[in-house]
Amino acid sequence: MLPRRLPGAVAPASPADNTYSVVRVFLSFALVAAAAIACGPDSTPQDARRPVARFAELSSSAKADVALAADTTIVSARIAAGATLAAILYAQKVVASDITELVLRAGAVFDLRKVRKDQPYRLETTTLGTVRRLDYEIDRDRLLHVARADRDRQLVAEVVPIEKTRRVEVVRAEIDRDHTSLVAALDDAGETIELTLALADIFGGEIDFSTEVQPGDRVELAVEKQYRDGGRFAGYGPIVAAEFVNAGRSIRAVRFAPDGGKPDYYDARGVSMRRFFLASPLKFQPVVTSAFSRSRLHPVLREYRAHLGVDYRAPTGSPVIAVADGLVLSAGSSGGSGNMVHLRHASGFETQYLHLSSIAVRAGAHVHQGDLVGRVGATGLATGPHLDYRVKKNGSYIDPLAAHRSMPPADPISRDQMPAFLEARDRALAALSTSAVAHVANPNSTVQ
Repeated sequence: MLPRRLPGAVAPASPADNTYSVVRVFLSFALVAAAAIACGPDSTPQDARRPVARFAELSSSAKADVALAADTTIVSARIAAGATLAAILYAQKVVASDITELVLRAGAVFDLRKVRKDQPYRLETTTLGTVRRLDYEIDRDRLLHVARADRDRQLVAEVVPIEKTRRVEVVRAEIDRDHTSLVAALDDAGETIELTLALADIFGGEIDFSTEVQPGDRVELAVEKQYRDGGRFAGYGPIVAAEFVNAGRSIRAVRFAPDGGKPDYYDARGVSMRRFFLASPLKFQPVVTSAFSRSRLHPVLREYRAHLGVDYRAPTGSPVIAVADGLVLSAGSSGGSGNMVHLRHASGFETQYLHLSSIAVRAGAHVHQGDLVGRVGATGLATGPHLDYRVKKNGSYIDPLAAHRSMPPADPISRDQMPAFLEARDRALAALSTSAVAHVANPNSTVQ
C-alpha cells in the first residue's frame, strides 16, 4: 500500500527533475563566465567577477534569469557650486590612479580653476571605476575632451571646438502698445536678450533706446544662428545686415571688414555706424525723468538749483556703460553725487555717471566705448534708483542729449575699399529677404 501524503506536503522530485534543475544552474553559470571572458578585464560585469556568489543565487532559484551588469556607466550633469573636477570624479567612485592622471592631463591643456558652476559635463566610466571618457563644456565654442588613447591606453586630454551648424536667418519685430521696448519686441519674436544687446551696439550711435523708441518702430535683421546636437540652439553669430525704422526714418547697417581691418558696421553709403559718443550710457531703460537745466527744483533739497546733467529712470543694478573710449579720472564716493565715475575723453570731453549702486572700474584705468563702468543705484542725494549722467566740454557742463546728437561718425569706407564694400552691402541686404543655406563651419569663423 502506498504511503499517505500529508496535506500541503510537496511530492519528492523525481531523479529526472533533479537532473534538469542542476543542468539549468550550471548552464546559467557558464553563460556568466563566458560573458566575463568575452568582455575582457576592463569591462567585466560586476556579477561575473563574483562567480561563487552568482552561482549560489542561481542555485536558490532555478527559474532566475541571467542579468548581466552594464559595462559602462554614463553620467550627464552640470557642475555644482564649489565643485572641482577631482571632487566630481571621486563622487563617481573613479579609481584614485585615474583621478590623478585625468587631473594632470586635463590641467596641462586647460586651467581647471576655471571650471564653472552649471556648465554641463558627461563622464563615462567602467564598472571597475576606470575612466573611458570625460567631456566638459568650457563655453559655447570649446570642449575639454579626455579619453583613452588606442595604443597605450593612457588618458589623453585636449581642448576641441564644438561643431555647430550655422545658418543665416531673418528676424523681424515691431514696437507696439503691448511691446513698448526693443527687448519686449524681440522677446515676442522668440529671440533672447543677447540679440537685443547686439542690435543696441550697432545702432547705439544713432538711436537712444532709452528715449527715442516708440510704437510703430520696427526692425528687420539677418543674423547668423548656431545650432548643435541635432538642432539645439547654441547662440548667435554676427548680424550680417539690419534695418531699423525709427519714427519713419529708415537706418540700415551692413557688416564689413576692410582689408587689414576688423569687421564693423556701416550704413548703405559706407559711413560708419559708430559715433564718437554712444547715444546713451544706458541701453534699454525707458525715459528721461529730468533734463539738463540751469534752474530745477531739487527733489530732495526742495530748492531751485542747476541740474547739469540728464536723469534716466532705471532699475537698480542696470548696467551703465562708457559712451566713448577714455581714462578713468576718479571712481568712488562723491558726497551728494553718491558713487560716481568720472571719465576723460578725447577732444576736451568728460563724462560723469552719478548715484551708482556699484562701480566696475578704478581710477587710472583705460576704458573702451561700451565697457561697463558701474550699475544704477540711489546713492547720495537721490529719491530712487536712477542715473544722473553729465557731459563736460573744455571744462564746462553741456546738455548731454544735444551733445550726443551732434557727435560726428567715425571714418567712412576709403575710396579704394568702396567696390568691395558695395558688393558686400548688396549681398548682405539681399539676405534680409533670403536666408542662407545651413552649413557646418568652424564655430570661431565669421560671416561677412
